[in-house]
Amino acid sequence: MITETENVKMNQKSSHPITIKRAEPTGSDFDWDNVGKSSDIYKADDRESFEKMYDQTLSSVAAHDVVMGKIIGLTSKEAVVNIGFKSDGLIPLSEFRHMPDLKIGDEVEVYVETQEDRNGQLILSHKKARALKSWENVNGALERDEIIQGFVKCRTKGGLIVDVFGIEAFLPGSQIDVKPIRDYDVFVGKTMEFKVVKINNEFKNVVVSHKVLIEEELESQKAEIISKLEKGQVLEGTVKNITSYGVFMDLGGVDGLLHITDISWGRINHPEEVLQLDQKINVVILDFDDEKKRIALGLKQLTPQPWDALNTELKIGDKVKGKVVVIADYGAFVEIIPGVEGLIHVSEMSWSQHLRSPQDFLKVGDEIEAVILTLDREERKMSLGLKQLMPDPWGQISTKYPVGSKHNAKVRNFTNFGVFVELEEGIDGLIHISDLSWSKKIKHPSEFTKIGEEIEVLVLEVDAENRRLSLGHKQIEDNPWESYETIFKVDSLHEGIVGKVTDKGAVITLPYGVEGFAPYRHLLRENGATAKTDEKIEVKVIEFSKENRKIIVSHTRTYEDAKNVAKSETAEKAEDSTSKSIKKVKENVEKSTLGDLGVLSALRSELETSEKKTKDIIVDASSEEIAKKPKKAKVAKEKESEESETENPE
Repeated sequence: MITETENVKMNQKSSHPITIKRAEPTGSDFDWDNVGKSSDIYKADDRESFEKMYDQTLSSVAAHDVVMGKIIGLTSKEAVVNIGFKSDGLIPLSEFRHMPDLKIGDEVEVYVETQEDRNGQLILSHKKARALKSWENVNGALERDEIIQGFVKCRTKGGLIVDVFGIEAFLPGSQIDVKPIRDYDVFVGKTMEFKVVKINNEFKNVVVSHKVLIEEELESQKAEIISKLEKGQVLEGTVKNITSYGVFMDLGGVDGLLHITDISWGRINHPEEVLQLDQKINVVILDFDDEKKRIALGLKQLTPQPWDALNTELKIGDKVKGKVVVIADYGAFVEIIPGVEGLIHVSEMSWSQHLRSPQDFLKVGDEIEAVILTLDREERKMSLGLKQLMPDPWGQISTKYPVGSKHNAKVRNFTNFGVFVELEEGIDGLIHISDLSWSKKIKHPSEFTKIGEEIEVLVLEVDAENRRLSLGHKQIEDNPWESYETIFKVDSLHEGIVGKVTDKGAVITLPYGVEGFAPYRHLLRENGATAKTDEKIEVKVIEFSKENRKIIVSHTRTYEDAKNVAKSETAEKAEDSTSKSIKKVKENVEKSTLGDLGVLSALRSELETSEKKTKDIIVDASSEEIAKKPKKAKVAKEKESEESETENPE
């Protein structure tokens, strides 16, 4: 039986008091032994019921949650916030700077950092709650493509810093407006509408755009404007941007491009030479694309075509004056009148056949006179020439450079087969490599002369029709091989210097600068060694050819022939001695008589001895002759081999 109702405040911090009904103990249930002791006086069922009632009075709060709280107290430094938990939290007033009118009873969002610190205190943060809530709002705005408001705080490199939901977002300069913005500072301090276009959650970066809002608004206007456009239509536009390749025009809600080639009939280097920003001009629509919404504009098309104003009496061969406006690798463009240009190809600048650059003759800005070579009014093309103002040097080539005449020329270029020289501007000739020197064998013209050097030449042949001159240098002097024939006779001996030694032989420099060739086996010394480069040796001429200008020499023959001569002289002396002995014996026999047997016997013995010696000498001579026969065959074979090698000594 309940006899008393008592209100008990279970949580002093709670703003929700609870009422607890206490039961009067009965005689059978009351435990008199526990009177005055600190022990439970409730039944198990009652205690469970009371705990449920207590839990319902407290909020279910977990760490890192964002919940709503009420300001229940303010101090000079902190705000006391109740979130319905068993204890209240304290938040520094510095986190409420954006709320200068904060008062008791205001509800604010707070972030639960921890339910209890070491002192049992609930730790809350309004700043973190606001940041988390801001990121949720920003991500939601991006997902839902919502329009949000932001406050432009300041200018930064490349754009502006905008405060959206308490987060600093970046507004690029290109996303401020559809037209280029030259002064960002005019937007600082303004509240504008934006759309979130990019979020980097890892680096906590947000990019917003105001331009997309304008574009969406203009998109419908553009569609309406483009639907009314026609080719050839003239509109007024405003220059909104200038680039090196053209000008972007604002046609009243839609943009068009005025390309640099459509600004003027004349040649311009940059659109700034003709137009300036914010300038209003009339332009004509050349073309447009409905899908891509591109519009091509023209300015020069509003003025007459200059080719139509070109003098109708001009014809090929006439002289015209103009100014060089462009120089390219292949030639120069000359402006005859504004909008009418002619090309002077580099080959038409000089009669010379040498490859040269147009910069060698002209420069931009030169006022020149030229001859019209071709003229096509329909295609609007004209080619000009400079060299035609001067007489063709090949017109008088036969009289100015007759065959056999001597001249000085400048070396211009080398080839493997000769040297190209220039006699005068436009007159070139070729000296074949074989016509450079009488005595030296030249592998490449660079061994004989250098580019830019002066060289004396003799005209050998003139081909005016094909513009060719055949020249010679060695013909300036008489052929020295006429004299060499008497000096370098076969078997004549000379001193020479050995050149580079190869497996075929070596070139030997002989007196008077003449070069001969010694096959490798003819470089062997008497001791078996081979003559070395730059060594001075004695050589014998074994072959001479005036027609082929070829001299074959041998060092080996100088000592081999000397040995052969010595052997021949010894054999001749032995034969003379034998003949004299036989003659003496015969004379003695004739003087002897048959009666003088002693004398006869002595003479007979002497005669037999002499005959035996004679036979021995004859046998020795015969053996030597037989031995010489294969040697002669070998020498003949070697001579054939030498002739083969000397045909191509290199």
